[in-house]
Amino acid sequence: MADLDKIVEQLGKLNVLEASELVKKLEEAWGVSAAAPVAVAAAAAPATVAAEPEEEKTEFDVVIKDAGPKKIEVIKTIRQLTSLGLKEAKDLAETAGGKVLEAVSKEAANDAKSKLEAAGAVIEVA
Repeated sequence: MADLDKIVEQLGKLNVLEASELVKKLEEAWGVSAAAPVAVAAAAAPATVAAEPEEEKTEFDVVIKDAGPKKIEVIKTIRQLTSLGLKEAKDLAETAGGKVLEAVSKEAANDAKSKLEAAGAVIEVA
């Protein structure tokens, strides 16, 4: 039996042109087409997406991207919005991608975002 790990390693070293040639040779050798299943899958995907009604998001997370130049103001605002202590709020302000608030309403998320941005932070509501 062939060493599958060795084959995977060798395939990983192929450039795009070599990979394309390999696909053509395998199609000829096995009498199959790699393009047909992809086209069928791509054609079927939009139909299933369109059939499902899109649910409106009701819970949002307030994520800090950057504390900005006024980090102390941001820390104070985080403490006002949450029940965190000084150290926890400081750690959160210094952590890019840290969630200040989780699963809050759209209004609460937008309010927190505006307060944190006024303090100098870069915020994302997800």
